[in-house]
Amino acid sequence: MEKINLARGFDSFTDTWSPQMAGVVNDMAVKLVKFSGEFVWHHHEHEDELFLVTRGRLRMRLRDGDIVLDAGEFLVVPRGTEHCPVAEPDCEVVLLEPVSTVNTGNVRNERTVTELGHIAQ
Repeated sequence: MEKINLARGFDSFTDTWSPQMAGVVNDMAVKLVKFSGEFVWHHHEHEDELFLVTRGRLRMRLRDGDIVLDAGEFLVVPRGTEHCPVAEPDCEVVLLEPVSTVNTGNVRNERTVTELGHIAQ
């Protein structure tokens, strides 16, 4: 077992929109990711996603209205829900989602991450 320090984990990488694996709980991945600006509209057909903001502000754009999250708040986006994360202007987020989850869901583009990096402690 190894404890994870979130601040050091976030300090260990600079890339935005590129989730880094911090741990696994059963078949659920704990990922650290830095957001900057707007991502892409997408959905995940089979996976729910938990977004926990640890620094900054995240606006989750949804087709029926936005939800704004500040540090210390989280949101669960249910499977099949189209969403578009927007950092205002930057934020750090812990994701909890199935290990198999692809960051861009049903969309494939230059921001799609197929192989996760691992945080350095």
